[in-house]
Amino acid sequence: MRKSNICSMFQAMLASVLFGASAPISKLLLGNIEPIPMAAFLYLGSGVGLLLFKIVRHMNHNFIEIEAKIDKGDIKWLIGAIIAGGVIAPIVLMFSLRNTPASTASLLLNFEGVATTLIAAIAFKEAIGRRIWLAIASITTASILLSLNLNGEWGLSIGALGVVLACTLWGIDNNFTRNISAKDPLITVTIKGIGAGVFSLILALIMHTSFPNIGTILGAMLLGCFSYGLSIVLFIFAMRNLGASRTSAFFGTAPFVGTLLSFLLFREFPSTLFYISLPIMIIGAILILGEEHGHIHIHESMEHEHRHNHNDGHHTHKHIDGEHLEHTHLHKHATIEHSHKHTPDTHHRHAH
Repeated sequence: MRKSNICSMFQAMLASVLFGASAPISKLLLGNIEPIPMAAFLYLGSGVGLLLFKIVRHMNHNFIEIEAKIDKGDIKWLIGAIIAGGVIAPIVLMFSLRNTPASTASLLLNFEGVATTLIAAIAFKEAIGRRIWLAIASITTASILLSLNLNGEWGLSIGALGVVLACTLWGIDNNFTRNISAKDPLITVTIKGIGAGVFSLILALIMHTSFPNIGTILGAMLLGCFSYGLSIVLFIFAMRNLGASRTSAFFGTAPFVGTLLSFLLFREFPSTLFYISLPIMIIGAILILGEEHGHIHIHESMEHEHRHNHNDGHHTHKHIDGEHLEHTHLHKHATIEHSHKHTPDTHHRHAH
């Protein structure tokens, strides 16, 4: 397995740990803040936190920028990601958390990986093999079990269905973001965070929603900085090498972190369905490990800009110096046909 893939797997799992903590801690804060302001400050925290980090980093005179900038062709994907994943999804989730146990909501967040994978396969033709489909089946089965409310009139929990809807919207967001994952993730998440946060804040003001004290606001923003900001940056880095579906499958470990925190924070004792769902979820997460495929494939001639080096066999253009160091610039790829093991990274999003 390539070192870059191992690094990307670690990035995806660390992203999942940070995001997994968001559901139970958000539920804790929701006792003092309304859902829409909560969503606003989560995303404002992610955007403002990363903006401050970027400013401080650029104050270092020895720092050299090696990430590609957002261009006009990326704007439509960024706007779509902001609307689906930055505005609608968190508001839906915050309302749903009011009526759903934190442990159940944490496990249901695994459905984001399923939604991401289905959209990647159907809409963007990302290659998905039998192993990934088995992982999808496992996670979907567990999510359905967790959504059941045997005491309810309709047999389904409205709160649980709301969590699933939020996950579907984040699945759309992930696939839109996948299309700009080669660009600077700090800029992408900063724009997304501030844009989504300001929109939700204006919506809260229009609806005359009450606002909490400054301590609660800062707590929500701090949570957003790590669980939505840093987490999404790591997620984007991972997507560069693994693709949307595989990164989301690794992200499936997030609910287990959230569930553990739920036990510690709320002393929630899960239902029998929880214990049935948990091993099925674990099987789904394990199936993604080590998955790669190899076949003869053609790289069409193309021109693009992204962070790269010349050690991967796909960047053969010449430099005077610095070929083996990571750098960014507009470069061309000649048509090439070869065979090797790969994942749907930036250069392997061909149809199958």
